[in-house]
Amino acid sequence: MNRALSRFVPRFELALGGLLVGALALLGVAGKAWVGLDPMEGNLMARFTPPDAANLLGTDNLGRDLFARVLAGLRWSLSAALLATSAAAIIGTSLGLLAAETEGWLRRLVLGSIDLVLAFPGLVAAIVVIAVVGQGFWPLVLTLGLLSWPVFARVVYAESLKLLAQNYVLAARLSGAGSAAVLIGHLLPALKGTLAVMLAFHFADMLIAESALSFLGLAAPLGEPTWGNMLAESRPHLFRAPWMLFVPAGAIVLVVVAANLVGDGLARTVDPSGQTSLK
Repeated sequence: MNRALSRFVPRFELALGGLLVGALALLGVAGKAWVGLDPMEGNLMARFTPPDAANLLGTDNLGRDLFARVLAGLRWSLSAALLATSAAAIIGTSLGLLAAETEGWLRRLVLGSIDLVLAFPGLVAAIVVIAVVGQGFWPLVLTLGLLSWPVFARVVYAESLKLLAQNYVLAARLSGAGSAAVLIGHLLPALKGTLAVMLAFHFADMLIAESALSFLGLAAPLGEPTWGNMLAESRPHLFRAPWMLFVPAGAIVLVVVAANLVGDGLARTVDPSGQTSLK
């Protein structure tokens, strides 16, 4: 019974998380056509309208439909978090493999770079970088990716050192396989489970970071329908129109829960003992 349950739980988490992520992605792609409302179009006669049949999630202080705005924010937030996670994974995995495969000054340089980036508080560093390069979608993506790659590099480096000592890798070297062949043909396939788990959890972290920076007015331009901006706009009207806060906050919670469900399911699959430390 316990064995059957241990198999069912990760599958259920993966299925539920995947279903939520798929539904949210579909809403992000097709939501505008479905709702048929402009997230930037206001109607001062309909300010602070509570949720009803005409406005499913109500309107904000300028009479803009919150359902349309939260769907527009979904596209922004998911895209930014996904691209930032991809950038961090590519940079971190490449440098982690490089540090594991090489020795001497190059390994020390990579490991020193990891320690240097991790030494700075992430949010403070992101604020400084964005203040220098400016606001916008791509500056935000690059900032988050460049500041979070050490998370992947550190884990990939540690795991790769263990894998390089395995007999099948040593046998591949003795048979004449070069460094590139060993990294691509042996290490990356062995790391795919670990990387999948990290991608899911890191995506959730990047979504929260993007929302925090937008909330502070440092990511998306003011007025852009992002979840962080919507949270910031709701502060002066918290008691008059609490749905202005609950709608973007609920959207963030839903996506983070979905990503963590996927990550938990993958983690239990990769490490059935439940002792994984990747979260």
